[in-house]
Amino acid sequence: MRPRLDQARLALALLTRLPVGRIGTAPPMGASAWAWPLAGAVVGLAQALVLALPLAAPVAAGLAVAAGLALTGALHEDGLADLADGLSGGRDPEGRLAIMKDSRIGAHGAAALVVALGLRWTALTLLAGWDTADAALALAAAGAASRGLLPAMLLRLPLARAGGFAAAARAGLTPAGAAVAALTGAAMLLAAGPWALPLAALAAAGIAALALRRLGGITGDVLGAAQVVAELAALVVLTA
Repeated sequence: MRPRLDQARLALALLTRLPVGRIGTAPPMGASAWAWPLAGAVVGLAQALVLALPLAAPVAAGLAVAAGLALTGALHEDGLADLADGLSGGRDPEGRLAIMKDSRIGAHGAAALVVALGLRWTALTLLAGWDTADAALALAAAGAASRGLLPAMLLRLPLARAGGFAAAARAGLTPAGAAVAALTGAAMLLAAGPWALPLAALAAAGIAALALRRLGGITGDVLGAAQVVAELAALVVLTA
């Protein structure tokens, strides 16, 4: 049990800003992949708690979006912005990857963030009118499933560069861990709404296909963008 607990704590340390204490002998990053959906569920449940505050729905939704960004450190949104900037410029994969490594944000990255955050705020505003338990399930499931798709992408797709988060996260990743992550997220999202799962998977696959064509592989930024787009797809379907 102790190794599993350490892996779960590592997943929280990687994907959230939550304090997890000191891990004596940290496992490889990829060994924690089975627990990535749990980290997503924790973020979703925290957002649901904020959404349940006795406030006007748009205000509660805005605070819930802010809470999610604070809990994750905008990790995935950073990837979305970097990917949008990279894909919009550069004449070849090397040039696009160089743009993605630049810490400055461009117009395309900013536009992608505005659209993503606007859609999330709109979806959470709608969820604020739901029963609290149903809204909590929707947010936890969308967060879990969108992160549960990432290990399979990491395991099956080539890397666009040798270093970076994606290369480090592949260390210790096994087919069993990727399968557990995918099944955990899928089960949660199916419980929230059956049509959300295929649309979320399709959205993540679209990001992966775009990255393969334009970059020659995936990076940590691609994984972050896939998570954001898959989660938004799930929320859009659940609130439709």
